Amino acid sequence: MDKGSNLGIQSMRRELLGLVSAVAFVASAGCSESPGSGADSLVDTGVLPSGSATGTDTTGTTTDATAGPGGPGTVPGSTTSPGATVTAAGPTGTGPGGTQPGGTGTASGGPTGTVGPITPNGAGGTGGTGGNGPTGGMGGAPSAAGGMFAAGGAGGTGMTGGDPPTKTPPDLVPLVTSARNAYWQEGELREASGGNATVTVNESQTFQTWDGWGGTFNEAGWDALKVVTQEERDRVMRLLFDPAEGCGFTQARIPIGSSDYGLSRYSLNETAGDYEMNDFSIERDKQDLIPYIKAALAVNPDIWLWASAWSPPTWMKSNNAFDRGSMKSDQQTYQAHALYLARFVEEYADLDINVRAVVPQNEPGYPQDYPSCSWSADQYVDYIGNYLGPTLQERGLDTEVWLGTMSNPSSASIVSAVMGNGTAKGFVKGIGLQWGMGDNNRAGDIVRQYGIPVMQTEHQCGNFPSGGNSTTMAPNDHAYGVESWNLFKKWLTQNINSYSAWNMVLDTAGRNLDMVRPWAQNALIAVDRNAKTLNVTPYYYVFRHFAQYVHPGATRVGTQGGDALAFENTDGTIAVIMYNSGGGNTTTVSVGGKMYEFDMPGDGWATVLHKP
Repeated sequence: MDKGSNLGIQSMRRELLGLVSAVAFVASAGCSESPGSGADSLVDTGVLPSGSATGTDTTGTTTDATAGPGGPGTVPGSTTSPGATVTAAGPTGTGPGGTQPGGTGTASGGPTGTVGPITPNGAGGTGGTGGNGPTGGMGGAPSAAGGMFAAGGAGGTGMTGGDPPTKTPPDLVPLVTSARNAYWQEGELREASGGNATVTVNESQTFQTWDGWGGTFNEAGWDALKVVTQEERDRVMRLLFDPAEGCGFTQARIPIGSSDYGLSRYSLNETAGDYEMNDFSIERDKQDLIPYIKAALAVNPDIWLWASAWSPPTWMKSNNAFDRGSMKSDQQTYQAHALYLARFVEEYADLDINVRAVVPQNEPGYPQDYPSCSWSADQYVDYIGNYLGPTLQERGLDTEVWLGTMSNPSSASIVSAVMGNGTAKGFVKGIGLQWGMGDNNRAGDIVRQYGIPVMQTEHQCGNFPSGGNSTTMAPNDHAYGVESWNLFKKWLTQNINSYSAWNMVLDTAGRNLDMVRPWAQNALIAVDRNAKTLNVTPYYYVFRHFAQYVHPGATRVGTQGGDALAFENTDGTIAVIMYNSGGGNTTTVSVGGKMYEFDMPGDGWATVLHKP
């Protein structure tokens, strides 16, 4: 089953239980079913899993839908909203309890198959099969019972999606360069006649498989974007999430409660002792966080979303405060916190935002003067193995648990403790590392030792609050672009599988909630609040040199010479990303059996795309 589809199915099942009860008395009433909950992130093979919630203008290969056996009943259900292209409906199927047509495929993923008729004593039929739209329809819904009397048959099954579409990467130009005051320039890539190459790509030397690039949603980013026009906000979303016009991010991080870039400190339940989460609420998120996420999903509905807490509710902590403190370790608090994370996933799913993975705590070994919390290794083992993992399972959620986000050497003990415990390890699907965990090859050691995906979860923001750096204005300058290049190389050569920016958008000040240690942090895009203009920073362009050309499913391959990295995409294209710290020159690249040359700028970057 699609990782994102389970949440939509849970919602559908709850609605259908109420439907079956109602139609036992009102034979002519209809029902409305929830659409599928969203496809997996874009992979380089171009295949999206079934069950997309909303229509797009993408046209896929459409065929007749397949009829499923009839479900029990006489009341037809409604279908989901159609997308751009609709195929013909499937033929009507027959079943012991009645008849039911198959779902019709649409560009939005196909509407849900209609519910079959319910007879007083008939056996329950099976749900219809979703149509073959570009993302496949959801199958017809099952009946909860065969009939209204004791003699009724068992309920049927359903929820089968149609065939997924094929999605191809954009046709990218073969050469782009960036240099000081000349970022993202299309260049001329020429075939060279011979000679020694500056950079040679060795496709037979392979390393990690790539899962994707992403960034982090924070309230401060959306608040900054409010000062520019809707046209400019739309442009920012394309620069970040559109694969043809920007980075094409396929992953993104969401804070659970306030991060240090919330507009103020808050959690989703500050009612002390509410262990049942009766007062849990995401109303605050609907102001400046969910609109940001929705704007991104409008550009790319297939973003793989994951979430992490910076601080639990204050009443779950030793100091009853958002900043610093440590997590309480009693069973009641652990269970309440597990329910807190599960409710977050469920409440977001009700808004068609599908959180694919959760992380218990941002930087559990690094309490600070902003929302934060310390956890010990023993606490992480107990919590994941006995509370978080089981709670997600018991509530029917297939949301993954990731072990993170570890930021300093002391956090390595948490990783080894959790991965050394059979119960806790069984729930962990990936590991999130950031900052100091990339030093001294610590990330590479973890990759080799555990054999599960590893994500770099927070690109270092630069302008450290020491040594005379500005505390009132983030530099967002070319020097930070060079610093970022070195960070990319450090992490990617340790064979991690995905890479996340920290703040995608901030204002030009770049300040967070920490008043003890003022820190003006860089971002991919900075908003000048006074001028109401955007600054697309050098750091953004360095990131885009990678992200737009290296797609999920790619494999990193070897390079010799120069300052370069290379990835082979699943369509056979090879992206070579290079930095030149010297003066401008003619650079030659040997890749895919060909030799290319181009004009490389000084103190700048280039991406060469070899097409087979």
